[in-house]
Amino acid sequence: MNVYDFDDTIYDGDSTLDFFRFCHSEHKKTYIALPRAVFGFGLFTLRIISKTNFKQHFFSFLKHIPDVDGAVSAFWDKNETKIMPWYLKQKQFDDVVISASPEFLLSPICQKLGVKLIASRVDKCTGVFEGKNCYGIEKVRRLEAEGLATEIDEFYSDSLSDKPLADLARVAYFVRGDAITTWKG
Repeated sequence: MNVYDFDDTIYDGDSTLDFFRFCHSEHKKTYIALPRAVFGFGLFTLRIISKTNFKQHFFSFLKHIPDVDGAVSAFWDKNETKIMPWYLKQKQFDDVVISASPEFLLSPICQKLGVKLIASRVDKCTGVFEGKNCYGIEKVRRLEAEGLATEIDEFYSDSLSDKPLADLARVAYFVRGDAITTWKG
């Protein structure tokens, strides 16, 4: 089994930020939540709140989208082409995508790709996290909960925060666009 981070690994960019921008262009009411997101970022930068708490501030824009599922579907209609060609060439039926991005956002594209998804559980109507942010060591915990942590043949990521998963894999790779090198972290 191969395990992949999503953003900046098999997706060209950050899907959460791209979705945020997409929603702002399609739903002007989402701008109401922008000050809260900026305020949350400031608190996070000052280490007053956690990354999860910041993300909840950030995702408050979801309250202003009348049909989140429709917005997600329209987003993937426009952004599916950002799945990296190198990944599409090597994709296997038992791949697992694990990401800190919200499950509601990545679920449609992972279903279309035919791969298993483990991601942050975020209420798509409120932006509130339903559990821990799937980041760093939490990714290992989530794989363990699925009974998959001991079966990683290859792991791919763009982020050193994924070192705990890289350490579990038989072989780990660091991804920068189309450049894939052996993990040295």
